[in-house]
Amino acid sequence: MTMAPNNIDPVNFTIDLINCPSVTPIEGGALNLLEDVLKDLGFKTKRYVFEDVDNLYARLGDASPNLCFAGHTDVVPTGDLNKWNNPPFEAKIIDGDLFGRGACDMKSAIAAWVAAVQKYLTEIGAPKGSISLLITGDEEGAAINGTRKLLPAIAQDGEKIDHCIVGEPTCPEVLGDMIKNGRRGSINCTINSHGVQGHVAYPTLAKNPIPPLVEVLHLLQSNKLDDGAEGFQPSNLEIVTIDVGNPASNVIPENATARFNIRFNTNHSGNSLKQWIEKSCDDVNARMSAELKPDIAISGEPFFTKPCHFTDIIQDAAKEITGLTPELSTTGGTSDARFIKDYCPVVEFGIVGKTLHKINENVATKDIYALRDIYYKIIEKYFNL
Repeated sequence: MTMAPNNIDPVNFTIDLINCPSVTPIEGGALNLLEDVLKDLGFKTKRYVFEDVDNLYARLGDASPNLCFAGHTDVVPTGDLNKWNNPPFEAKIIDGDLFGRGACDMKSAIAAWVAAVQKYLTEIGAPKGSISLLITGDEEGAAINGTRKLLPAIAQDGEKIDHCIVGEPTCPEVLGDMIKNGRRGSINCTINSHGVQGHVAYPTLAKNPIPPLVEVLHLLQSNKLDDGAEGFQPSNLEIVTIDVGNPASNVIPENATARFNIRFNTNHSGNSLKQWIEKSCDDVNARMSAELKPDIAISGEPFFTKPCHFTDIIQDAAKEITGLTPELSTTGGTSDARFIKDYCPVVEFGIVGKTLHKINENVATKDIYALRDIYYKIIEKYFNL
């Protein structure tokens, strides 16, 4: 390793984590490295393995409140290796920027948090409560065998989290410009329409699956879901593809398929939208003698942490270090916070996310140090209640 446990340099620790090839769901040595460092700091650790996914929960202290940092060591695939300026799992600093897969999403945040904890222990001592880490290897994958299962498992072991920070890259432009205090839910739907193939000149001998599919899409798309909710923009339904696969101009096809996604706010639940989609298909089926079959997957429910003392702490800490007061926002995609919100208040705050999942993913090293200092201030303010 490139740092001593009692003097953790967050950039060097990020380098060590990047050099672990932990493409989801492969552990790649990243959790092993993190666990070793946390043990040296006095954390009690436990690994939770669900099928092919390795997860880690670590806690320092036994008292409440328990301030948790949640994140993931797994990363997305590298893409075309020939397009990388240097190997993605051989981290390199170029002109002040650290390059490597996971630099942005989100190994730098993990390193910054651990370095902040070490700094706090050195300068202040044991917290008046507990500090924990909830780290998964499945956030970039199916998100089934990671945080979703880890939370009930640690609860069964008697663990209670009071507040949680998820270290996702939340800042769109500069460090300290945005905190995510909520996220919209997401639902994916594929509608299959079945008909009978035939000649276009003899439509009565065939059954065209396309008109009922178009009708139900129009029905769904024309319905205004809402005007927004507290902290949220309006929900939106976006059709992403319509597929028939018919190369002929004189053949009525047998099947047609459409897919769409709904990003929804707290006016809805995944189940309420599922029922609405199913009813819409049933109505068109009855009216047009159609065979529409929806396949619906709810990938996450919305959550919203109202502005409170906890969000104030994070905003104040960021302002002290960066001079900026972060905007509270619910924009963007989903994260594991959608599972954590059922257990405690949760917000997301991390590095600038401009290069996440991209070729030549990178972060400014100065931002990693600044994030360490923000996290330190958060811990300091949290336990100075």
